Parts: sequence; structure tokens; C-alpha cells
Amino acid sequence: MNANGETIIEVGHLVRKFGDRAVLDDISFNVHRGDTLVIMGGSGCGKSTLLRHMIGSMKPTSGSVKLFGEEVTGMSEREIERVRLRFGMLFQSGALLASLTVGENVALPLLQHTDKSPDQIEEIVKQKLQMVGLTGFEDLRPDEISGGMKKRVGLARALALDPELLFSDEPTSGLDPIMTAVVDELTLSLTKGTHMTAVVVSHDMTSAFRIATRMIMLGHGSIVAQGTPDEIRNSPNPEVQQFIQLGIGIHALSRRDHDLIHVIVLRNFSERRSVGRYLKEIIKTRTRDNWRLDWSRCRLRNDSYRRGCRCW
Repeated sequence: MNANGETIIEVGHLVRKFGDRAVLDDISFNVHRGDTLVIMGGSGCGKSTLLRHMIGSMKPTSGSVKLFGEEVTGMSEREIERVRLRFGMLFQSGALLASLTVGENVALPLLQHTDKSPDQIEEIVKQKLQMVGLTGFEDLRPDEISGGMKKRVGLARALALDPELLFSDEPTSGLDPIMTAVVDELTLSLTKGTHMTAVVVSHDMTSAFRIATRMIMLGHGSIVAQGTPDEIRNSPNPEVQQFIQLGIGIHALSRRDHDLIHVIVLRNFSERRSVGRYLKEIIKTRTRDNWRLDWSRCRLRNDSYRRGCRCW
């Protein structure tokens, strides 16, 4: 946490009610420049609702949300548009326009909010797509690329204006472990290299602990725990520990185990459905510091998996 840095986001005593039900109940926290805040919690706990309040698309029942020192809860749509030019937003689905090509989707913020020449915009689009591993995809349409690629195009578009702040809603969902690591490394390079600030909603515990400088866990509309990754990992709260352990699942495997499973799936694509049954037989054992796989207890009944994988 950059305790002495500039405060980019201030959320104070935020309450949002739908009828008599409080979806957000007295939420307070600050985010400093260069921080990566990961917001986690079970389905329906209020993560996405909190994110919508921070970007100004929802108004609270009571409480305060400040971005860059400006109170946004009372702003008009025209006023909030000015603030939105300083942050990017990666939506969970990618939210691409189907009638535009990949390149045109990424170029959209530049066309709307800058006076750059077509050549300059084309160069920026290529740079942003290269950052997310999609060089040469400019002319394809969204229905011609995979769901994971759409997510990465959405990230490239969110970065088009070089924002000071990036909001991401489940940025790694739908991505394989390799591209998840790529997106995580990109987030880390942006926050550490350019001091960009990031707020990420995520269910992927491996990704969350990899990128976060601070974490918040929501439950029943309130903050159950908040702190550094180490503080969250060592929290005595049983609800926090249960969420981490259940949320980790197969995502908490060591790098070797991730690579092993990935190679097995890729090299036995025609038998992919069978892989899931075999992986269910892996026995997870808890160690003091992390989760690991006891491969000696894993019964792979088809020797072709061993022959097809260099890791064995």
C-alpha cells in the first residue's frame, strides 16, 4: 500500500438499498496511486454494485465516492464524463461493438475524445493490441474471435487513452492460465512502471494474490476483511479462509502443476473430456504456506497422457 501516496479513490460510508435490502452497507476504504485493489467475495455480495458506484453509473442511497478528489455521487452525466476520461473500464464480457472490427473497437475512445490523426490512431491501436497479445487481429470482427480474445480487446480499448486508473470486472475469466498470467503481468507492469492505479473485481484467487497490493472481501453487503494480501491470507476469520481455500481450487496449483495440466489438455485435445475425470482424482493437500498437488495419489488410467506429456 502506498500510504503516503496521493489518494485516487475515497469511498466513505457507502450505502445502497433496493427496497429494504442493503446491498452495500457502510462501505469505506481508500485507494492510493499505484495501488492494485482486488475486490472479492461470493456471488451477490455487492462487488459489481460497488464497482458501478465507483465509475458513477449508479447513485448511492447515502455515502460518498470521490475520484481524484472530486465527489462523483452528485455529478450530472456531463460532469462525470469529464472524470471518466481519466480512467478506463474493462467490462466482464468485453462489451465490444459487433458492427466494428477489433481495431475500430480499440480506436473508438481515441476517435471520440482526441483530435489525433488517422495514422496516429492506427499506430496506437497496434501498440495496445500488441500489449495484450493480439498483433494482426485489427481487421477481424468480434464474432470471429474467441471469448478470451474479446476480453483482451476490451482491455486494449480500456488502455487506449493511457488512463491513470483502470477498473476491471473479472479480467481473467474465460482466459487460459497462460493468458491469465499475461494479463496479470500487464497489470503489474502498468501499476509499477507508470504508477497507474487499478481496481479489480475477481474470483480468481491465484490472479488476485499475484497482482494485489490491497484486498477487500465483501460479504452480506459489508466488508468482511481488508488489508494486504498477507493480511488476508493469514486472516483468522473463518469466512475469509473458507473463501480463499474454496476459491483457490485448481487455480492455486504451483507453476509446474499449471504447466503440466495445460500440456496434458493441449496434447490430448481429442480426449479433453476425459481429462476432467482424471483431474478430479487429484488429492489436494494443504501445506503451511500454500496448496500443492500430490501427484503420487493421482490415478491417470490412460498411459497415453504420460507418453504425450514431456513433464512426466
